[in-house]
Amino acid sequence: MGRKHLLGLEGITKAEMEEIFHAADAFSEFLKRPLRKLPTLRGKTILNMFFEPSTRTQASFDLAAKRLSADTVSVSKRGSAVEKGETLLDTLKNIEAMRVDAVVIRHSAPGAPHFLARHTQASVINAGDGAHEHPTQALLDIYTMLKEFGDVSGKRVLIVGDVLHSRVARSDVFGLKAWGAQVTLAGPPTLVPKEFESLGVKVTWDLDSALPEADVVMALRIQRERMGKGFYPSVREYRRYWGITRERARLMKPDALLMHPGPVNWEVELDPEATEEVKTVILEQVTNGVAVRMAVFYLLLAGGGEPKIEG
Repeated sequence: MGRKHLLGLEGITKAEMEEIFHAADAFSEFLKRPLRKLPTLRGKTILNMFFEPSTRTQASFDLAAKRLSADTVSVSKRGSAVEKGETLLDTLKNIEAMRVDAVVIRHSAPGAPHFLARHTQASVINAGDGAHEHPTQALLDIYTMLKEFGDVSGKRVLIVGDVLHSRVARSDVFGLKAWGAQVTLAGPPTLVPKEFESLGVKVTWDLDSALPEADVVMALRIQRERMGKGFYPSVREYRRYWGITRERARLMKPDALLMHPGPVNWEVELDPEATEEVKTVILEQVTNGVAVRMAVFYLLLAGGGEPKIEG
């Protein structure tokens, strides 16, 4: 991949993503086997630093590392020295003294992974920094689209909801644009300001007119923990105008994909009944996340090349 770190998808090339997805293909096939453990990263140590709550992402990274036989150490804010006032750099320096090879970090501060990358010899992987980026989520999103369509160049991807606070949306935009997809952002003007058009995407506040044109609809979680009051009148009003209901799902193309990075606020941004109307690949996104994260670990820590999977 030619990189030491994976801090974001801004500036990534299609060729770099193709290398990741080629490795992910090999690991995806491997994960279908009864025995799912490779010796590829035996002797490597990966530190998971999750200073924001996470279930799926942390478990996915942990499982990806263990499938490659790496040792893992996990640190969270709760119960750690960070709660006692230790700085992020102090924490890292103390644990780096244990000679870790990679650090996976999720942090509320935008730029925290970039800061760590400047102060450690280990490879740093951004598992989400504030409302900035979440590169591996976007990679698994695009990988899921590729597995369904074969290619996403020229496809129309509609991202709906709380774009303003979404690190997933930003990484998706960077990755999809690099691949040649057309991206439209939709949601309330307070959460999808016109300024996002500077990223080379279209912004619309008319969801119903955008749905029939989309090949992929990505519903985003309303991130109540990152916003104050005033972004929309109420949950009921949000669902009425921006939720993917059964009726809105019926506006989509018959072969369109419905996606969500999770966790889902059911009956807010997405109704359970909507998933009965179109093809939904939310669980496939979770499955593909392990293969993609294995590929990232492999390319950063094992030198790249063709993954060696015997048997």
